[in-house]
Amino acid sequence: MLQNILKAIRISVILWLITGVVYPLLIFGVGQLPALREKANGSIVYNLENKPYGSSLIGQVFTSERYFYTRPSAVRYSQGRQGRPTGVSGASNLATSNPDLLKRVVDTANQLRDENVSPIVGDFIYTSGSGLDPHISLRAAQAQIERVAKARGIRPEEVIPLINRSTDNRFLGIFGEPGVNVLRLNYTLDLNERVSNQRRNQ
Repeated sequence: MLQNILKAIRISVILWLITGVVYPLLIFGVGQLPALREKANGSIVYNLENKPYGSSLIGQVFTSERYFYTRPSAVRYSQGRQGRPTGVSGASNLATSNPDLLKRVVDTANQLRDENVSPIVGDFIYTSGSGLDPHISLRAAQAQIERVAKARGIRPEEVIPLINRSTDNRFLGIFGEPGVNVLRLNYTLDLNERVSNQRRNQ
C-alpha cells in the first residue's frame, strides 16, 4: 500500500513538472522567437512617447474628431464614451425586436449625423459579436476621411495612403473582407503629423 502511495505521489509530481513548469516555459520560449514575439506579447502598439497605446488585436474607443472611430461595443472592454472598463468581451444579446437595441442604434446614428459622418454604414451602429473587433470596413474608413482631414488641417488625399497602409487583406487571400485596423491607422496619423511638423520646423 505504501509503495502504491509513493508511486502515485511520484507520478503526480512528474506530471505537475511537465504540465505546470516545462510545458509553459517551452511555449513561452517559442513565443519569444523573433517571428512570434509581437503577437505572443499582445501586439502592443506604443505611442510617440513610447508608452503603451493599445493592442492592435483589440478595439478601443476613440472620441476625438482627429481620430477614426471604431465599431461600437456592447461591453466596455476599454475606456469609452459610457461606463467603466469591464475587461470582458461579448454581445448585448438583445433581439432585433428589443426597443433598447433600436434606441441605441437610432441614438448612435443621430450622433454620427451631428458629427457630419456620411454615409452612416453598418460598422458605425452595429456591434461585433465579441465587442473587441479592432477593424472597420474600407467603406466605413472612407466615410470618415473628410471629418478627420478637416480636424487635422490636412488634405483628404493625404489620409488615403495611411488607410491603405493600415488595411489587412483577406485571410489567405480568399476568406473574409479587407479591414482597416483603427488603432494602427490612428497611430499612423499621429506619427505622420509629428513628422510633418518636424519638417516644417527645420
